Amino acid sequence: MLGASASFYLLLSVVPLYASTGGRGGGGGRGGGAAGLATGALMVATVVGELATPVLVRRCGYRVVLAAGLALMGAPALALVFSRDLGWIVVVCLLRGLGFAFTVVAGGALTASLIPAGRRGEGLAVVGIVSGVPSLLGLPLGVWLAAHAGYGTVFTAAAVAALVAIPTVPGLPDRIRASGRPIGVTEALRTAELLRPAVVFAVTALVAGIVVTFLPLAVPVPATSLVAAALFVQPAAATLARWLAGRHGDRHGSAGLVLPGLLLSAAGTALMALTRDPVAVIAGVGLFGIGFGVAQNATLTLMYARVPAAGYGTVSALWNVAYDAGMGLGAVVFGRLAARTGYPWAFGLTAVVMLGALVPALTDRAAAARAASADRPRPSRR
Repeated sequence: MLGASASFYLLLSVVPLYASTGGRGGGGGRGGGAAGLATGALMVATVVGELATPVLVRRCGYRVVLAAGLALMGAPALALVFSRDLGWIVVVCLLRGLGFAFTVVAGGALTASLIPAGRRGEGLAVVGIVSGVPSLLGLPLGVWLAAHAGYGTVFTAAAVAALVAIPTVPGLPDRIRASGRPIGVTEALRTAELLRPAVVFAVTALVAGIVVTFLPLAVPVPATSLVAAALFVQPAAATLARWLAGRHGDRHGSAGLVLPGLLLSAAGTALMALTRDPVAVIAGVGLFGIGFGVAQNATLTLMYARVPAAGYGTVSALWNVAYDAGMGLGAVVFGRLAARTGYPWAFGLTAVVMLGALVPALTDRAAAARAASADRPRPSRR
């Protein structure tokens, strides 16, 4: 998971920048549409792969799926050095998206099976740190390396990060016996207790895709250091918040954290509309990072708690689909919106749209409260 995350985040902001600043053969610029297409292709392939991964794991086992995922992330990254053609970039993004899907869904389900239920919130937070540290370092490092050492260096580093992790795969469990009845993705999509937190999380993930794709383009050109700082602050805040939310959730429950996570994410997005104010940008990405980290842990912990162990693979797939579909949709739609309104208005409108997720968030909170009340022992009449 560490190798896959490092490879993924090193290129997450770099490839959209690479796509937007070069025409055929590297000449000319394409703008935000090409950047959004690159991230959108990555996320579309990731979503498709995530939906297929539970079936692949049941047929092939964890080891084959994880090794294939790492190979698909590593080898195509090297291919980016050969052409700057947009079609070529999109194909690479599609392959890497499939690879990332295999690693996050299979790795997430395997890890969840190994965590005691009473420590699930904090255990998943530790897993989040494993993927959060690469995002913390990889996002700003990728942009910095591209500016100072060239794109080829970043592409090679991303390839190596994934490929060197393959020898660790044979040491992992291949199959785990799980209690309960397996749940398919289609059934999960019809289950309100799983769908509501997934929708709320998808809405917060919209902005995660926007930040990594468009923040380097939205701030004034001379402010390269501001972009690097912002791309550091956002995952740092998310990683810390995810861990704290996990500790709180194990002690007091995670249901009450979903709504605050959504509101903090929307507030941070609104602050990012002040793209020419460095303080507002840093505060905005920091506030969004806190809300995003809380939403990450709370929604995933809730979803695992609502299924038997045999359904962990499907929960991992559904949650990751919400993550990556949100990121991909955010990148594609925001690019078109910003082309018409400008970046400040686009950030502000996105914050308003996020408030639509208050409906599933409040509904789920009320349902969780009713369920807790029903499970609470009643005092004896004697």
